Amino acid sequence: MIEIFSLAFIQRAAVAGILIGFVTSYYGVFIVQRKLSFLGSGLAHSAFGGAALGILLETEPLWVALPFTIIISILIVYLKEKSKLSGDTSIGILFSLSVALGIIFLSLKKGYTSDAFTYLFGSILSVQKIDLLFSLLLALLSVATFFSQWKKWAYATFDAELAQADRVSVVKDDYLLSILISVTIVVSIKVVGIVLLTAFLVIPAASSRLISSTFYQMTIYSIIIGVLSSFIGLIASIQMDLPTGAVIILIQTVFFIVALILSKK
Repeated sequence: MIEIFSLAFIQRAAVAGILIGFVTSYYGVFIVQRKLSFLGSGLAHSAFGGAALGILLETEPLWVALPFTIIISILIVYLKEKSKLSGDTSIGILFSLSVALGIIFLSLKKGYTSDAFTYLFGSILSVQKIDLLFSLLLALLSVATFFSQWKKWAYATFDAELAQADRVSVVKDDYLLSILISVTIVVSIKVVGIVLLTAFLVIPAASSRLISSTFYQMTIYSIIIGVLSSFIGLIASIQMDLPTGAVIILIQTVFFIVALILSKK
C-alpha cells in the first residue's frame, strides 16, 4: 500500500480526490437542504455542452465549459426570479438545451475523440498538476466563503423571506452560490465525470442530514464523509482494479446506509 503512494500519479489522484470530496460536499449541503438536487444534475449535464463545444473547437474543453456552465447557472436563477416558472422547470429546459447542443457539437467533430468519454465518466488517475492547482484554489475559495457567506446562505436556506426582511441580499447570494456550484462542477468533471458528479453533490450531504441536529453539524459531517469516501474509494478501486469514481460512490452509499441506520436508532 505504501509503495502505491510513491507513484506521482497516485499522489495527484489522492490529493484531487480529497479536494473534490471537500468542495462538492460543502456545496452539497445547500443543494440538499434547499431541495435542489436537480440543480446539481442539470449543471453537470450543462457542462457537457460546454465541454463538447471545446472539443469541437479543438481547445481545452474545460476552459469553454466553465463560462458555458456559469451562464446556464445565471439563466436558471434569472428565470426563477423573473418568470412564473419554477426552479425545476427552468433547470429542465436549460439542461435539455445544453445536452442537445453537446450532442450536436460532438456530431460535428470529425473523427473519434477520447476526451468525451473522459468528461462523461471521469479519470482521476490522469489528473495533472494544473488540475490540482485549480482544485486547490477552489477549495481555498470555498473555505473563505465559509467564514464570509455561510451564515447568510444558511439563513436564506431555511427562511428566504425572513432573510430578505432582515436585509440579507438573498437574490445576489443565490447568484453567487449558483456560480460557485458551477465552478465546482467544471473543476470536478475530469476527476468524477459528468454522469457520476451528482452523487458527489448529494450523497454525503444527504447522509449528514440524517445524523445532524444543526445545519452547522450537517456541513461538517458532509465534508468529513465526502473526503473520507473519496480517499477510501481511491484505495479500494486501485486494489480491485475498478473505476475510481464508481467505487467512491459505492463507499458514499455505504456511509449513507450507516447514517440511515443510526438515524433510526
